[in-house]
Amino acid sequence: MSAINTFLLRNGLRISSNPCISPDFCLDWPALAARLRAGETVPAHPRSRFETAAGAWTLLEDAASGDCAWRLERRTETQHGPMLQDGVAGAARVSFFPASFANLLRLKNLVQEHNPSSTIFPTAAQRLGQSSLGIGARFTTLHWPAVEWAMSRLWIGVTANQNSIPRELVYDVDAMLDGRLDSVPFPFIGANVPEGHQGQSVEGMSHGCVLSKLKTGFHLRGIPWSFNADHQPIGGKFDAREDALVSGCVLASYITFDLSPELAQTPAPADPARWVRDRVEPAVVAMAGRRVAAAGVAMGEAEFARLLAHVWPSLEKMKRRDEKYGAARAELFTTDVGRGYLRELSIDELPGLTMPETTAVMLALCESLGMKIHFVAPAFGFQKNMPYPDNGALRELIGRQWSVCEKFGVSIGFHSGSGKSAENYRVMGAVTGGRLEIKTSGRYTYEMGRALFASADASDQALWRDWHAFTRELALLGSFSPDPVESRMARSFVADALEKAGQSADVFASQAGCRAALEALPPSPEHMFWFEYNFLFVLAAGGRAAKAALGDHTAAGYSQRARFYAISAEGRLNYSRNVARYIVFLAENTGLVPPGTCATALGKLDAYRSLDQMLEDI
Repeated sequence: MSAINTFLLRNGLRISSNPCISPDFCLDWPALAARLRAGETVPAHPRSRFETAAGAWTLLEDAASGDCAWRLERRTETQHGPMLQDGVAGAARVSFFPASFANLLRLKNLVQEHNPSSTIFPTAAQRLGQSSLGIGARFTTLHWPAVEWAMSRLWIGVTANQNSIPRELVYDVDAMLDGRLDSVPFPFIGANVPEGHQGQSVEGMSHGCVLSKLKTGFHLRGIPWSFNADHQPIGGKFDAREDALVSGCVLASYITFDLSPELAQTPAPADPARWVRDRVEPAVVAMAGRRVAAAGVAMGEAEFARLLAHVWPSLEKMKRRDEKYGAARAELFTTDVGRGYLRELSIDELPGLTMPETTAVMLALCESLGMKIHFVAPAFGFQKNMPYPDNGALRELIGRQWSVCEKFGVSIGFHSGSGKSAENYRVMGAVTGGRLEIKTSGRYTYEMGRALFASADASDQALWRDWHAFTRELALLGSFSPDPVESRMARSFVADALEKAGQSADVFASQAGCRAALEALPPSPEHMFWFEYNFLFVLAAGGRAAKAALGDHTAAGYSQRARFYAISAEGRLNYSRNVARYIVFLAENTGLVPPGTCATALGKLDAYRSLDQMLEDI
């Protein structure tokens, strides 16, 4: 048994109440196998059925533990061929296999060899490399059925799961258990938080996202979807860990390359032109120069050399990482569709607004290095969950980038895309002609807050009050922190909440006075301090608003996370409707889906009285 499965079982952390920590979706195969061997019935997901050359497969799940198994009904008694690991025999022509991550990789080959058009697994197929909506999974997996519903109602494939790795997801569960995870600075809380601060492993999320599509029967729709390993850091301290990152993200069909770690440490040479002559092949320089000129971007030789010298070290490392992603897929997967993946070039983490010249040079160099880029994410000055204030200025900013991207056949990825106005999204869609992706993540944590806030269930209300109190305490402590950045940010969040409630924001003379003012506010998901700090609650040991408790990968942190999986049926329906409604809103305003289709979907959504009704329509 793996170390992570041993840890989870020892601490009573089961998949049914805490999924996607382990890469496997069966923690205790010996126990489940014994039941199956004895002829005991383990419930099946009837919609999950699919075919390979060997026969028909169905997903089984033990409700109490969440442990899953594959049931294979072979076509003939003598059917042979590639199989999964650790199988046990059942009745005639029936075998059972654990839902391990290793078996999932084998199953992907069997499925795609039999049917290359299968949509069970994430792919880079059809229009996913041109137009998409990015649906982040920042803190739980409870939004997945709503994403599947939205795709099935709108007949559109989206990036159905995206996470920053290793910032949000655990890139290596063994490193986690050994205490070898690094930490991530969060200046607005004045502290570093461990990597993987949402608790799930990247393999576990990859696995769970596939199983969710099978449980709801979404795969029967034939709509392709993608899984984005977001903000894959290139260079800097991540050089030593890139093999583990590559291995963990092998099921991702979409990689976002974040060059900021290497760019941040790349010094400017005194003589850029000489530096380029000494380090970059003349053919690469010439090809890049021609492509920049063909894109209509005019720049002098000195500026071209300066930009090339600045970005070349990071692009060399990106090329090396990209080759490793390709090699890992070639080794594990047997089909072209199984090996394919999308690439996004992320330059939005750099200071300031991205200039078209920078975009042109980087895209031209990627072309010359043989890396097909599907999306590029420039910096537009977006703030999370805040509309862009000037649509005219936004149209001009996007237009300058699109004039370059269009020439390279590349779509624009809009990061920090949550919470923009309908007008903002219309501008994005209109300028790019729908060649875009809007990345949204924090929005779905917010929608969970709204769902719990609206629920009449007592346990949902208790969770909501604890969640709000946690963020209120972080805001209060931050407001009086000696760290100037933490204090300034916290006070701005507090002032915003008070002013929008019609209260005075002059509360910082004393901590006691500030506390009294905040505690007088009825808990609301519209409070800015709740929105900014809410994601830290999910893995806070004991739910404590203490910096040492954040991102806790022990049993205490995971027990906290389990609270969200215990919400009521009403809370789950509220949440699913909120998520689906927001996806429909994005799809309509970006122009990716006709208004009539969106209106029909919303009419269906309003009519549901239970989550089961909603899931039936997938």
